[in-house]
Amino acid sequence: MYFVYRSHYEGPLSKLVRRLPDETALAWFRRGWGCEDPRRWVEDELGVDVYGLNSIFQKARDLNLPRPESDEQLRILLHEHLYVEGGSDYIRLGEHGLRVRTDDDEVELAYFFLHDDIVRTAPDRLAYLVHEDWPLPDRAGPPRPFTPDVSTTLSGLSGDDDATTYGVFLTFYDGESLACSQPTAFPGVALPALARHLRTADAGEEWAPELRVLRALIAPDEDTLGPTLDRCNRWPGFNLNAGPWADLPDEHVAAHRRAVEIIEAGEYTDHRRPQDSLLQVGDHLAQLAMHCGDSFGYQQWYLFDTTWAATQPDLARSLLRYANHWDPLDE
Repeated sequence: MYFVYRSHYEGPLSKLVRRLPDETALAWFRRGWGCEDPRRWVEDELGVDVYGLNSIFQKARDLNLPRPESDEQLRILLHEHLYVEGGSDYIRLGEHGLRVRTDDDEVELAYFFLHDDIVRTAPDRLAYLVHEDWPLPDRAGPPRPFTPDVSTTLSGLSGDDDATTYGVFLTFYDGESLACSQPTAFPGVALPALARHLRTADAGEEWAPELRVLRALIAPDEDTLGPTLDRCNRWPGFNLNAGPWADLPDEHVAAHRRAVEIIEAGEYTDHRRPQDSLLQVGDHLAQLAMHCGDSFGYQQWYLFDTTWAATQPDLARSLLRYANHWDPLDE
């Protein structure tokens, strides 16, 4: 069974992935039932103090609760005694495991106990969630069709290519920090042409603020994304404790001039360290794990086109889904 803790405090990918010996969520909870030190047991098992998870084991000790014998019994106990910030729909126990959403009064968090069968049979939903390491594989084969199975926001002006580029910005600026930005699609634009497309296109009202910053930081004569993403990494925002956006002119050259001034004059908050960020740019996948501060760790940007997505369809579809909803098994 897989355990995943989707937490902004957990490293460059903002998640921790761990393999457990138990076959089911029920078996794991039964194994911990009656433990003497619930907080220590959970942390030893999972490698992290998962927010609120020890509460049910503590209640089991305090109230001498019976060990659950079935999923239905566990479901009742979880809804009565597991501490979560949110409604009853934030605790989802089913045949494929347990999914929980909560928050720690600062940011949203989610954790998952996923049975091996669902990870094996639904990689288009779960491949990114259970992916452990930076970076994502960037191998891309010949262009082939790719169709996402979640909603995306169209960027407006289309290009002339057969490819589409997708932008996934796993960023947040307040406590609502999970799945808060729908992916953007640039139809007719392959990733190698995205820089030129952005600097010559008019920023639409539907553009995410990240895209406006990305466009502004492309130099007027620049056709590659690497230097631009390096500048984005040095933008003095993208932090829960900093205002990330400034008014940028619509005209690209003026916007670039203003954006560079902001970078050069910017001051970082919360011990943000751009030098700790991770950046890798390939022909069809660009990925940035941006260090945003000691308090809330990293935020991730992914830009990829259908050439990469068709080669890595499970990673691509599950990444788009990860940005759309906290629960990848949600229908």
